[in-house]
Amino acid sequence: MPRVYDLVMTHKLDADDLFIHRIQQHCARLGLNFFLIEPVWVDAFHQAMARGEVWPRVLLNMHSEHHRPDDPYTRLVRLAAEKQVELIDPPDVAQAAFNKARFHPRLMEAGVHVPHTIVVPKEGVPEFRLTEQQKADLGYPFVIKPSLGYGRRGVIMNATSEGDLAKSAADWPDSDYLLQRRMVARSVGEWPVYFRVYHAFGSIWYDWWNCYTDRSRPVTPQEFADLGLKPLEQITRTIASLSRMRFFSTEILQTAEGTFVAIDYVNDQCHMLSQSASPEIGVPNEVVEAIAHRLVEGALELIRNRR
Repeated sequence: MPRVYDLVMTHKLDADDLFIHRIQQHCARLGLNFFLIEPVWVDAFHQAMARGEVWPRVLLNMHSEHHRPDDPYTRLVRLAAEKQVELIDPPDVAQAAFNKARFHPRLMEAGVHVPHTIVVPKEGVPEFRLTEQQKADLGYPFVIKPSLGYGRRGVIMNATSEGDLAKSAADWPDSDYLLQRRMVARSVGEWPVYFRVYHAFGSIWYDWWNCYTDRSRPVTPQEFADLGLKPLEQITRTIASLSRMRFFSTEILQTAEGTFVAIDYVNDQCHMLSQSASPEIGVPNEVVEAIAHRLVEGALELIRNRR
């Protein structure tokens, strides 16, 4: 008989002990056994699962590389999907949502405001030239980002010409590249009206996010009401419905005209680095703890539904 784990989690290197400890704590509280798949264990766990010696009921994927099929965590997640393990989130679902070029038109069809965008496939990069109308639609400067990029690699915030597209492609080889109108958030006091919103199993958390300094703090209930931030929930729930993602974050700003615009559509494997570990760039502790709680509850729901 295989060794059965209720919840296993791949360990992302930029998560800290607070998130991990809260996952462990809530598993213990709900009577779930837990295994943390750190880098030293990933190959051994993959081999044991392939041989049928271990079986995870739920795998919380916090570390795999979509663009690298040879990545050991990607291989592990793929094997788990083949063996019909419950995944947060299934790789095919996550990759479809994470693909900005493919998800962009779906958001437009659903009525979500997004930046004006031109998608350039990789084979078209060398010969691509902007028309005068496209230049007018994009504005100056504009933004370039790879479709499957993350961690700001390949992103050019002050693009001015097709030469910047070649630079982005050289920094991050990808299937498609997005040229987007640069959106500027209005400000309230010292904060741009720019939010990072987290979704986990239907629960939502709203953080102010300063896109210039990377600092963040939770939106208070009073701010949510006074600033009319209900569209943040509506946009996030639309993204959840379209993507079928259980756990993700999204970035949304409000323009000077009052329009809420989705900027970074779906980030999976959210960075759960807490502010206690990194005050400058971390996620507020209370948000990290609440998300850990909800993820474990969600894992238990998946287990019960499977039974």
